[in-house]
Amino acid sequence: PLLGKNLGVLATIAHIAPLLGLLGTVVGMLKAFQVIEGKAMSMVPVNPGDLAGGIWEALITTVAGLSVAIPTYVAYNYLVSRVDSFVLDMEKSATELVNLLSDQRRTR
Repeated sequence: PLLGKNLGVLATIAHIAPLLGLLGTVVGMLKAFQVIEGKAMSMVPVNPGDLAGGIWEALITTVAGLSVAIPTYVAYNYLVSRVDSFVLDMEKSATELVNLLSDQRRTR
């Protein structure tokens, strides 16, 4: 338990980061659509530059979320496999020790 004590934090970060990126994407797209709505209500044509800010926000938050999530998820899986390996080694060593002590006890 102590070896994997903080692995839950890494797992949480790895799972939440893309969701935060998605939230930013939705907010950015909402801003882009608000620009379209505002222009349509004023009967002004929409230029691509008018939408660029909202689309940029949508894309940058997606990139940020994935940039955090991917390495965190890789690190989490690596650390989990290392902890599992340590636990397996400790269990093998404990079993060998118990067997050794049992054999010594029988030979007395």
